[in-house]
Amino acid sequence: QVQLVESGGGLVQAGGSLRLSCAASGRTLDIAAMGWFRQAPGKEREFVAKISWRGPGIYYGDSVKGRFTISRDNAKNTVYLQMNNLKSEDTAVYYCAAAPAYTAPFDKWGQGTQVTVSS
Repeated sequence: QVQLVESGGGLVQAGGSLRLSCAASGRTLDIAAMGWFRQAPGKEREFVAKISWRGPGIYYGDSVKGRFTISRDNAKNTVYLQMNNLKSEDTAVYYCAAAPAYTAPFDKWGQGTQVTVSS
């Protein structure tokens, strides 16, 4: 099994930045892609970004392109989400997820970390 633990959430003013981290443990060899999703109150879960665990693939959701950057550190089994120019609409619980293939559904999830952007 793969375990995922997010950290780095918090309260930030609009226009500010935060960096989220997600540490993977367990059967990390089963991971082919890592991703970030978010869910705001009363809304459906939204895809934010994903990254290939060993290759060059990176993909962003339209609402965060140009503001968020996903990266990884394989030596630390950690994926990051650098969030710049934050907006109030970025307020949500952010979840880290893992998939067994780059195009496969994400099937392992972290517990989530709250990001609140004040305007």
